[in-house]
Amino acid sequence: MDERVLLTRRHVLTGALGGLAGAVPLLLRSPWAAAQGAPPDWREAAPITSADQVLNVMDFEAIARSKLPPAHFGYIATGVDDDATVVRNHAAFADYQIRARRFFDVTKISLATRVFGAAWSSPVYVSAVSSQRAFNREGEVAVARAAASRSAHMMLSNVASMPLERVAEARGAPVWQQLYATDDWEVAKGVIRRAQAAGSTAIVLTVDSPGPRNNETLYRAKHNDSRDCSDCHDPQQRDSWKGRPLYEGLDLSRATQIAPLNVDAAYLDRLRDAVRGKLLIKGIVTGEDAAFAVEHGADGVIVSNHGGRNEETLRATIDCLAEVVAAAQKRVPVFLDGGIRRGTDVFKALALGAAGVGIGRPQAWGLAAFGQPGVEAVLDILNRELTDIMRHAGAASVDRIGPQHVLHDRGDHPQAARDRR
Repeated sequence: MDERVLLTRRHVLTGALGGLAGAVPLLLRSPWAAAQGAPPDWREAAPITSADQVLNVMDFEAIARSKLPPAHFGYIATGVDDDATVVRNHAAFADYQIRARRFFDVTKISLATRVFGAAWSSPVYVSAVSSQRAFNREGEVAVARAAASRSAHMMLSNVASMPLERVAEARGAPVWQQLYATDDWEVAKGVIRRAQAAGSTAIVLTVDSPGPRNNETLYRAKHNDSRDCSDCHDPQQRDSWKGRPLYEGLDLSRATQIAPLNVDAAYLDRLRDAVRGKLLIKGIVTGEDAAFAVEHGADGVIVSNHGGRNEETLRATIDCLAEVVAAAQKRVPVFLDGGIRRGTDVFKALALGAAGVGIGRPQAWGLAAFGQPGVEAVLDILNRELTDIMRHAGAASVDRIGPQHVLHDRGDHPQAARDRR
């Protein structure tokens, strides 16, 4: 891992670059200018006042930071311990090179794909992000409207701050419902029933949240936030998730934690019986667990480490993807989230076998920066960049992207590297 990247992230998050006034312009400067040692005012970016002026997804992070209270931004930004897995999630994409190809007809590029028989306009979807009213008053409803305007698929967090029914109405199409099953099976069944009644076509069990997490960046941000937050929530309430809309009307008296600690074969079998539609398992990072999930009824698996928020493993999701795809053996689709910041990142994930690619923090940055238009701009940028790299790679459609398009930093295909081990 490049320590310079980690240090830059720490400085930005803690304000060590000379405060907000210094941090934001630095983030908006041309990387080429910084590399050449140009003075700070060289090609300085003009103030950004609307989403359509933002050049790339990363620039939304600085804008979000400038608009949010410290604790709210800290909630988006935080990882575990040193935030090293957060950094690695994105940095690892640079270890994969794209093989540009010529002599193909790339007059027209199509991002269209099909997932579980449904037509998607793009493989990029908005993944589950909790508590989005902390970033914008309209929260998940604004994200749903953005997804609808761009025909992007959406997964809704189990601990969303807006009711599922309102979000589904704003989306105008079914959403996938993420599931935090709690340690009470009756609560899990209640959430599943409500999601299916609202038209959710898939339940997505998250399995990467088995216990407490050391979110130091969030703790520091809270310490630096001088606001009185008691009007919005009780800072001492450890079980704040119990007040989320999706749990409304359910008996939570026996639920002591948001995620069960006994997700074994029997649990997955019972869950499979309870879910009428598609069942996906989110938080898979090894081939063994992927095979296990499929053997016990999963219709799809999502390679994810919760954006580095729950575990400090230093394994980027893109580095986990190839072995999960191999273990799935084309029996079910494999999806990926974590670290996506460029259309080239999306391309690399597709080349390594992902059927779709989710975005988490980028949608939150866009939402915090400009509301619905910010989320729309994030999707537009990623899809535009994906279109551009597909043209350079000679892949006119998503189904033509494959492992032949990427090389690992050792100079070979990831499959060849696995075979050598």
